[in-house]
Amino acid sequence: MSLQLEVLLPSGGAAADIVQHGADIDLARLVATLQAHGFDPIELSADLALFVPHVFAPATIERLAALQHETGLRYTVHLPLWSVEPSSPQPHVRQGALQALIDAVRVTWPLRPEVYVLHATGALAAEFFRMRLPDPLKAVLLDRFQRAAAASIEALLQATGIPSRALAVETIEFPLERTLALAEAYDLSICLDTGHLLAGFSGTTDLWDALERCLPRLAEVHLHDAPRAPSAAEPGYGSDHRPLGSGDLDVGRLLDRLAAAGFSGPLVFELGLADARRSLEHIRRLRPALLPSR
Repeated sequence: MSLQLEVLLPSGGAAADIVQHGADIDLARLVATLQAHGFDPIELSADLALFVPHVFAPATIERLAALQHETGLRYTVHLPLWSVEPSSPQPHVRQGALQALIDAVRVTWPLRPEVYVLHATGALAAEFFRMRLPDPLKAVLLDRFQRAAAASIEALLQATGIPSRALAVETIEFPLERTLALAEAYDLSICLDTGHLLAGFSGTTDLWDALERCLPRLAEVHLHDAPRAPSAAEPGYGSDHRPLGSGDLDVGRLLDRLAAAGFSGPLVFELGLADARRSLEHIRRLRPALLPSR
């Protein structure tokens, strides 16, 4: 993924150095660096523009497209999620979130991304999902978030004209059943996030059951490790986004099942560069035939 904090932020230094470093960030150069380390496709994070407004300037998009043309590099795009609330019951908030999503699709569309990854619900929905409330009341509240998310998805597809299967809703901190219902209602794809599921963010669903349910619509996998949540009531906040081999993910079993299903979509390490390289070597030890030789 392009959101590489150790590359984007200088270590140490004064605040003025950080500001200047941000002004000098070159996304195309960063992407070329990640490709040189053996990663393809690269997931472009639209949230970068929140702090580095020029990151998707037309000249940068042209250079990313040129890199794609010259090398065959593929892209996916993670649509914005920071401060974005597409499931808010507050219509003015939801409209602002929708516009941020539309803008991100339009600015990156020339790169022909394989898939756009969407958090269909935001931080507010996650907060209510984790509240200790009577089940009937919680169901009513989650229904409202789900309906608002559906409205945003429908409007996003209409405004951008992207194929519905080019939009993948991610397994995030919202019940898996409701995320799958949104995908089925609008014929969307799914982005399965291994760490989120292991850490219990999507409810009580077992990772392997979730994989089987997602496979018919699976377009992308966010690949990172986490300890398995001790219980449904105790999700492992902050325990995900670990390198492969440092949590409870059975990586070999996952890769074997994806291969058996004929899955050929992107597997994206949602990790820093050092941990992504470590994870790549973990796969090389487990399933060397799945990776090209050095």
